[in-house]
Amino acid sequence: KLKNKPNGDKRILLAYIDIGQAEEWRTYWGNDWIAPTETTQGYPDFLVSIDPDGWEGNYPVAYWDSTWQNIWLADDGLIKKIADFGFDGVYLDWVEAYDDDNIRNFAAAQGKNPENEMLMFIEKIGDKGKTVNQDFLVVAQNAPYLIDANPNYYSTIIDALATEDTWFYGEGDADWESPDAGDLEGGERHEGDYSTSNRVAQNKKYLNYGIPVFTVDYCISSDNADFVYNESRKNGFIPLVTRVSLSEITETPPF
Repeated sequence: KLKNKPNGDKRILLAYIDIGQAEEWRTYWGNDWIAPTETTQGYPDFLVSIDPDGWEGNYPVAYWDSTWQNIWLADDGLIKKIADFGFDGVYLDWVEAYDDDNIRNFAAAQGKNPENEMLMFIEKIGDKGKTVNQDFLVVAQNAPYLIDANPNYYSTIIDALATEDTWFYGEGDADWESPDAGDLEGGERHEGDYSTSNRVAQNKKYLNYGIPVFTVDYCISSDNADFVYNESRKNGFIPLVTRVSLSEITETPPF
């Protein structure tokens, strides 16, 4: 039913998956797994640290670890199951794991290049999905600077990019009605390479490779939402505005 719009048109249906973090409520979370803390690594060893943005129950992982990858890529793994269920593709969260300080330190200790390992993991995900559906889609979320590591490679293994917080953001774990659910701007989230102007310029690199860019911003104010829709479209992107909890259907849908 989800693949059909009310007017009968077809809808592309993507499965959300978090490839750079383990989430303790997922079916793959083992009874013997131990969550990391601020000072200790978890078990299995690929559980490296706690989420830097305050999301409870989310733990950055050594995504190149074979045990972690097998959860997704094995013949009875989650990617094949997702494709078998009829999803048109996957929406990859926490691609940005490659840029997390704890993950980068962990990778260095193991002699791994975090950018290359993420690129190869994403390619494997797409390849596994294509064993079921040759048109299986891969949409990456965030990590806009990953393309700089190898643009000709990355541009061939993803079908679109979605980026959060270009203009406005919300705080992690903020409820729908919280004043922190959106409309926030500036601060560390918008400094340096991640200023709004730099985010826009970086996103446009994907457009130059023919990759669609979706922007996801978090607003409470309808004026801010209208601003985002106008600015995003003006720059060639496809916008959505909601609130950070995603617990309700946004009242500011694309128009």
